[in-house]
Amino acid sequence: MLSRKHKEKIIESWLFFVSTLTVVIVFLICLFLFSDSLLLFKSTSLQGFLTGKFWYPTSVPRQFGLLPLFFGSLLVTAGSIIFAVPLGIACAIYIAEIANPKVADLMKPFIEILAGIPSVVFGFFGLVILVPVVQNTFNLPTGQTALTGSIMLGIMALPTIISISEDAISSVPSIIKEGSLALGATRWQTIYKVIVPAAISGISAAVMLGIGRAIGETMTLLMVTGNTAIIPSFPEGLLSSVRTMTATIALEMGEVPQGSDHFHALFAVGSVLFIVTFLINLIADSIKKRYRFKVD
Repeated sequence: MLSRKHKEKIIESWLFFVSTLTVVIVFLICLFLFSDSLLLFKSTSLQGFLTGKFWYPTSVPRQFGLLPLFFGSLLVTAGSIIFAVPLGIACAIYIAEIANPKVADLMKPFIEILAGIPSVVFGFFGLVILVPVVQNTFNLPTGQTALTGSIMLGIMALPTIISISEDAISSVPSIIKEGSLALGATRWQTIYKVIVPAAISGISAAVMLGIGRAIGETMTLLMVTGNTAIIPSFPEGLLSSVRTMTATIALEMGEVPQGSDHFHALFAVGSVLFIVTFLINLIADSIKKRYRFKVD
């Protein structure tokens, strides 16, 4: 029979093994991704790839310009966050501080169900319902636009933002709320001057995770954005078709010859997407530490 000390040692060793394995897997993914990406720059300059304005992988000569894909992703993601963040935080505040407990308990399962719906279902909903609405509302030749993609991504990011923000708001110690009310603050003043600032660390994490969900989405954008590889203008570009980095990889990877420049260009696009996501996580971590320090 193992003693308690030996059991704890086994558990610690197992946790260390799992953590190390996770780091190794991430490292191998990076190695696999970047090694194929670097092969592109034997025939294409890094500057030409990063600043190129055209994505014509089958033309002669071939042009692998990242800017149309990058700005398409940026426009759709920015639109989704503008839509999802205020609505998500407002819903989280309502559930945590305003709603009747029975109403809140009823809403939470529906939010969780929304988070579990496959992205292809969201894409199908957007294609059948939202695309005709956008087309008819703005009198466009097609409703497959950046705006449509932004709305759908915003809906998909809502469960993440609401759930994590609600947990952060609910975790604010009750003594802080009671102290604010005891000093004469109204309920609304307590919410937006005390509770929300105290929970800003978790709320910012929720927003960043929502951005990560939006920028990494593939299937929904593939179905509702039109997939036109042009640099979108702003704000007119919201009503035009765009192509994102994720949709480009999904559309073209199955058709390119392995080892070709086009093949390596798609890996390079994936590398840029990986770096952007990594930077978003770093920013989220920095914001969490900064506001946590201020609250403490």
